[in-house]
Amino acid sequence: MSFQLRRAQRLGGASLLLLGAAATPAFAQTPAQDKSSTEIPAVTVTAPSPIVRRAVVPSRNAGRGTRTARVRNREQTAEATPAAQAPAAPQQGVLPVVTNQFATVTVVPNDEIRREGGGQLGDLLFSKPGITGSSFAPGASSRPIIRGLDVNRVGIVENGTNASGASDLGEDHFVPIDPLATNQIEVVRGPAALRYGSTSIGGVVSATNNRIPDAVPSCAPSFQTYGLPTKAPLASAATSPCVTAETRTAFSSVDRGVESGVLLDTGGGNFAFHADAYGRTTSDYSIPSYPYLNDQSRPVNGRQPNSATRSDGASIGGSYFFQGGYIGASITQNDSLYHIPGIDGADHHTRIDGHQTKINVKGEYHPDAAAIDAVRFWAGATDYRHNEIGLADPADLNSDGIRQTFTNKEQEIRTEVQLMPFNARFAEVTTALGFQVGHQELSAPSPDNPGTLFNGLWDPNNSTRVAGYAFNEFKFTEATRAQIAGRIEHVELHGTTPDFPADYLPDGTPQVATSRNPSFTPKSGSIGLLQDLPGGMVGSITAQYVERAPKAAELFSRGGHDATATFDIGNPNLTIETAKSVELGVRRATGPFRFEATVYYTHFDNFIYRRLTGVSCDDDFASCGTPGAELNQAVYSQRNANFRGGEFQSQLDVGAFQGGIWGIENQFDFVRATFSDGTNVPRIPPMRMGGGVFWRDDNWLMRVNLLHAFAQNNVAVIAETPTAGYNLLKAEVSYKTKLDRNWFGAREMMAGIVGNNLLNENIRNSVSYTKDEVLMPGIGVRAFANFKF
Repeated sequence: MSFQLRRAQRLGGASLLLLGAAATPAFAQTPAQDKSSTEIPAVTVTAPSPIVRRAVVPSRNAGRGTRTARVRNREQTAEATPAAQAPAAPQQGVLPVVTNQFATVTVVPNDEIRREGGGQLGDLLFSKPGITGSSFAPGASSRPIIRGLDVNRVGIVENGTNASGASDLGEDHFVPIDPLATNQIEVVRGPAALRYGSTSIGGVVSATNNRIPDAVPSCAPSFQTYGLPTKAPLASAATSPCVTAETRTAFSSVDRGVESGVLLDTGGGNFAFHADAYGRTTSDYSIPSYPYLNDQSRPVNGRQPNSATRSDGASIGGSYFFQGGYIGASITQNDSLYHIPGIDGADHHTRIDGHQTKINVKGEYHPDAAAIDAVRFWAGATDYRHNEIGLADPADLNSDGIRQTFTNKEQEIRTEVQLMPFNARFAEVTTALGFQVGHQELSAPSPDNPGTLFNGLWDPNNSTRVAGYAFNEFKFTEATRAQIAGRIEHVELHGTTPDFPADYLPDGTPQVATSRNPSFTPKSGSIGLLQDLPGGMVGSITAQYVERAPKAAELFSRGGHDATATFDIGNPNLTIETAKSVELGVRRATGPFRFEATVYYTHFDNFIYRRLTGVSCDDDFASCGTPGAELNQAVYSQRNANFRGGEFQSQLDVGAFQGGIWGIENQFDFVRATFSDGTNVPRIPPMRMGGGVFWRDDNWLMRVNLLHAFAQNNVAVIAETPTAGYNLLKAEVSYKTKLDRNWFGAREMMAGIVGNNLLNENIRNSVSYTKDEVLMPGIGVRAFANFKF
């Protein structure tokens, strides 16, 4: 029986599903005499599907024993779960493999987030199979890239709602989700696109935390577990008031960085509250050698010029619990001030000052009804703004000021209804229906050219999305399950395109400035099969058809974009992009050998991308073609493309050693992307492979791992250069233990040291627009300590 199921049964009643959304994965080890055959509890994930399997116990009125009853109260749970069935302590360092989903899910549990650190999601996920980060400004702006797809094809959500911000509008923009305040990260491929929208063709990165509590904290020892604040049964209104706290602190040598966070949870009776605050600061980070490939004349003094960062944030939230459910809300403030490395950024002292205020509401209700199992909803409203600041004239320090402003006001509501399973004779069928609506208003005014045609990258524009979706799961037998899902959405956009001379448009026809109001109705569907295989393995096959509507930046851009060093020309005549994909996977989550292997193929019709023309521009059309112009002219265009690749990772517990387990692990991933004529899609990650050794016991984790990235020579025809390969060597030692509260009040501690890039290699990220001017950080050590009170 899994840790999550035992825990859910013990907590009882309405809390069963609510706890699932916040549960940190637990990885347990068998007693010492049988450590070589470790049994790993199931990993709990919440992002892939709106269908959540509920824990059940036999009903007293089950008749022939073919029916089950949902657990509804604490007394019934106590009968079903003896007190002796206490959950095993989770084991850190065990590879989390998800086998109950229809496509690959990469999970980064709480303990790993604490050990690895990273200021951005792209930094944290940089070395995961099939994933990397954009690394425009390492530590400050790095958006996850999945299987070579990014921005408009990778969704990022926090606690079920869009992360918002402006990271999909420019690679220099930060993702307003900080790992310091995050408890678990899930990277979901496959059918998740149908739950979150057509802009998630490549996948979804989902971050979760406890800012909207889904259970009342309890200080009772019987409920204390690793990885989360303690929980108490929702059905009991007599829960005593309780306060739990956690501190997260780390220091890094490569950038002289300091980070710290405090998380508080309290509650009693029918109420629970959460508060957190965090902050980090870094200096220019150390690099192994000279960063600029095409200019050897600039002093750097062993550090990447203009790479310092500072960020902070805070959040408060609370929930009210009632019979069968809860409703809660939170308000979060994210602030970040960071510099942009690279020659242009260093010359102009470019930095970005960003601020986001976000309000979230979510809830869940399990009615006492025959047809409806659960009703869930999420709502979010975001007010985001950042200023891009720098010198207008590098030689004049008095010319410092705001060069560009981005704003994003976004609202979203998503509701899901999960129906009770019913017997369709050939299978047990469970259905979930969802409805989603969102509105976004964008602007990018520029003080440099007020009142002119090129007043920023685009005029204010807005878009509205309305969608409905359905997921159906079929349980043919305990070993065979299937899923069929579909989504239809309607997208309306409103914006303005400027005058475009004929020479700069794909069809050679001049374009007159006019308001544009395009609308699209993308339709998508998927089908998947899960089959239990011998040896504890699970096989999956998924086929998808996903349509994506063009986004505002692809339709309405009309000027210089410093982040990508391009002069962007939007194409208001873009049509729907279509992706047809197949994915096959085999996974094994239990026993001494755990692994997951996946291969995939995706064909894109009308793939939207920036087509570099080979012409250079400065600030306006008149400058295009001028010798010495700094920006590559790029027209948003469409072509058919093919993506194919595979991912593999495994972990083998070799045997017992010094009271623990030692073993080996390895990984491999590659993606190859070409247009229909055989030329290369730009900015694709290289093939990577690596491995290492580890040792762990109930308290200690020691690991050494080497990841080799091959050279990337499959580059675009125009304006992309090859990237050299590299070796990334990491080592870590961490210690986790419970403490005597009489010491200084803490009940648990985790501390450790992690060494990064220990070979001090020159690492350039092939997917980064600034890779020829920005090196990844050199050799460094990160020391961290977490305490729970």
